[in-house]
Amino acid sequence: MEELQVIQNKIYEIRGTKVMLDRDLAEMYGVQTKALNQAVKRNFTRFPEDFMFQLTNQETQNWKSQIVTSNTIKMGIRRNPFAFTEHGVIMLASVLRSEIAIQTSILITRAFVAIRKLVSTPPTDKITEIQQEIKELKEYIEEAFTDYNDINEDTRMQLELINQAIAELQSKKAFNDKLRPRIGFVK
Repeated sequence: MEELQVIQNKIYEIRGTKVMLDRDLAEMYGVQTKALNQAVKRNFTRFPEDFMFQLTNQETQNWKSQIVTSNTIKMGIRRNPFAFTEHGVIMLASVLRSEIAIQTSILITRAFVAIRKLVSTPPTDKITEIQQEIKELKEYIEEAFTDYNDINEDTRMQLELINQAIAELQSKKAFNDKLRPRIGFVK
């Protein structure tokens, strides 16, 4: 697992694609960067643009700015490095044809897969869960208040109708009371 973490730290996102640079791959395969690039050049047809591309000057500058060491002589960079996608790394193992290259290629492929899995299913933490619950609670409360206001409006109309009916009944009763003679003993 520790080896996977080391490899994952050497995977960069360039042009929206996860890639590894020639110098890191050469180090992992136990060869010089120059030897790795020569093997690629000898088998150039195996590396289409979706397997490998060379960084532009601007991309190289952006990459170097992410690394603490900014001295290009110390970094050993005399030209823009090559970037290999996951498929390019697998093809590279077939070009180098060593046991180390095969084993390293397997580890690198696993690292790419682990990163892809992590990106597709990010881990949920407690804060995210709580935020989701709060959002759902807010939606429920808003819905409840909307229903309450609807009920309240209906109830107000019904109470108004009831009050009108009671007022009409009282006025009829008062009118009827005046017309009716009282029953009982008169003193």
